[in-house]
Amino acid sequence: MSAEKDQHLIETRLSGEQVYRGNFLDVRRDVIGLPNGDTATREYIVHPGAVVVVPLMDDGRLVLVRQHRYPLGRVLLEFPAGKIDPGEDTMRCGLRELTEETGYSAREVARAGILHNAAAYSNEHIEIFFARGLTAGTQQLDHGELIDVHHLSADELDAMAGRGELTDAKTLICLLWLQRWQAGAWPLDWQPTPL
Repeated sequence: MSAEKDQHLIETRLSGEQVYRGNFLDVRRDVIGLPNGDTATREYIVHPGAVVVVPLMDDGRLVLVRQHRYPLGRVLLEFPAGKIDPGEDTMRCGLRELTEETGYSAREVARAGILHNAAAYSNEHIEIFFARGLTAGTQQLDHGELIDVHHLSADELDAMAGRGELTDAKTLICLLWLQRWQAGAWPLDWQPTPL
């Protein structure tokens, strides 16, 4: 699609304010101009971006984490992920999060793509990486972070998704990407892990 074809959809920021600024969240409210000349209000969260890593073990199993997600009041199964620190390279962020959350380091890494998990109310983007040639180590959890590491096959994860037990959006998208890569449809460009 060309930008020219989308002109009838484009909204323009006219003014805005920061509604709330916490340690993590930055909530904004903007007045926007619509293509038909009307105005409207948009509320959204500014986010620094994040990464998610699909760790592939040599035996074909996947490394996942289980952690309590406070807003939902429940424990979720997810691929390792975390927010990008200011000025941090996304690949290095993914490798850092892999080690912190699981203890594993990787010999090779591949960038798969990007996802926008909450486009209606946040500018958050999550970059997807795959990692292989894993070496086990010790978790380096942040203060207050409680995470269990689990190893599952892609078939086990797929069955959980089919039963509605896997609900984390980034993990579901990563499972799709994994299946498409394994089917030869979505290639990955593997690179040695930077030192």
